[in-house]
Amino acid sequence: MVDYLVLGVAAFGAGLVDAVVGGGGLIQIPALFSVFPTMAPATLIGTNKLASIFGTGVAAVSYARRVRIAWSTAAPAAVAALLFAFLGAFVVTRVSPDFMRSLLPLVLIAVAAYTFAKKDFGSVHAPMHSGRREQMLALLIGSAIGFYDGFFGPGTGSFLVFLFVRVFGFDFLGASAVAKVVNVACNFSALLWFGYSGHLVWQLGLTMAVCQIAGSVIGSRLAIKHGSGFVRKLFLLVVGVLIVKTGYDAVMRWQT
Repeated sequence: MVDYLVLGVAAFGAGLVDAVVGGGGLIQIPALFSVFPTMAPATLIGTNKLASIFGTGVAAVSYARRVRIAWSTAAPAAVAALLFAFLGAFVVTRVSPDFMRSLLPLVLIAVAAYTFAKKDFGSVHAPMHSGRREQMLALLIGSAIGFYDGFFGPGTGSFLVFLFVRVFGFDFLGASAVAKVVNVACNFSALLWFGYSGHLVWQLGLTMAVCQIAGSVIGSRLAIKHGSGFVRKLFLLVVGVLIVKTGYDAVMRWQT
């Protein structure tokens, strides 16, 4: 019961943060590995995806009810992410992602520096593309981030938010709404793989899903209520934590 309580609290926090800017895995995955240190990593990651898809799905619905989602961008990006996340999960069983672990802190620093330097970045919703160009860019981003999520994963939601602001000219709130749709596709694709390979603890995952849903509802309401400025601040905070976490992991690997 204590283990489930700890993971329930972690899932609630992950759902809240993830609903706003992504990065809920920073909370939920370490909690799972801490509580069940002897369980197979693939099973823990699969269980994390089972809980996450419920939280992300509820957040996507919450946004859709209150914020205009740019479906002309979200739909092609989600379809591409669905396909390429599965491909990434397949590739990671054959190729080590260590090179990506080393590069990730540098990429995150660049993202944070760009966002911090441009004070008006993501403050105004001014879509820059339409028609076929919009769809092609959405497919490219969905493919790249989908593959990354299946192959490695940390910071997927935050990368999506940044790219939808930078490439499409969305504000942070609109970008977060579209990112949730794409995240659902990524999680569903990964679940297919983990479910097929038997790496799921259903009871635990569904219990955490209830807490994720509660956190997602609160997180999405906070984002909608306080707008893009709030989302931008939390985005910078989450990216900062990601930089510290991934940088620490990289240093520890070099030392060993």
